[in-house]
Order: sequence, then structure tokens, then C-alpha cells
Amino acid sequence: MAAPAYPAWVTRWVSGQWRNKKRPPTLRPPRTLALADKVASRREEPTEATCITEMSVMMACWKQNDFNDAPCAEEIKTFYDCVAKAEKARTNQNEDTLSSRGNLPSSKVNKLLKRFPQITRYV
Repeated sequence: MAAPAYPAWVTRWVSGQWRNKKRPPTLRPPRTLALADKVASRREEPTEATCITEMSVMMACWKQNDFNDAPCAEEIKTFYDCVAKAEKARTNQNEDTLSSRGNLPSSKVNKLLKRFPQITRYV
């Protein structure tokens, strides 16, 4: 197996030839070091389904009563109450707070990047 071919500066750096000049070689990035204009939209935490039990009870009642709403009024009311409570809890969740890992949500990062655009050239 042949040895990998490294650039000349890597060989000099590893061998210590740069130490005579007391500074390491300069590294040039292939692109300018700047942030992108936006980040990918991702869900920070997986959301779990709510009110599954109540919906199952309501549908079982419908099936037993030939999909008639009158005998299943209590189950329907319980399901709608659960949905309303889950919706209220979801809207009360503050998106401005950091996630449990200390990261901003992607929507907030995109808002900040739009508010403070990257300077691509100097005037």
C-alpha cells in the first residue's frame, strides 16, 4: 500500500522545518469564512401525539353505535376538552426560551440571520 500524498507544507510542518521561522504556515480556507443566510428548518424535539386514548374511546363508541353522535356525546366532549387543553399548552410554550440543550430553534436563528445579514465585501 502506497503512502498517502500530503501537500508540501504538511511535510514541512510535521518535520519541524517551520520552527526555524518561529511561526506555523498560514492556512488559507477554500471559501470566505462567513455564516450562511439561513439554516435548515428542523424540529428541535420530537412532539408526541396527544389525546390518543380519548380519540380511541370516541371511535370505539361510534363503531358500537353505528356512527351516531347522540349516544357518544360524553366521549366526544372528553376528546374535545383534551384537544383544547393540549392546544393551550402548546401555545403557552414559549419559543423564545432555549431548548434543553441550550440551542436556539432554527426559526429564531433564521430571524436573527435575516435581521443581521452577512457582509460579503467591505466598502
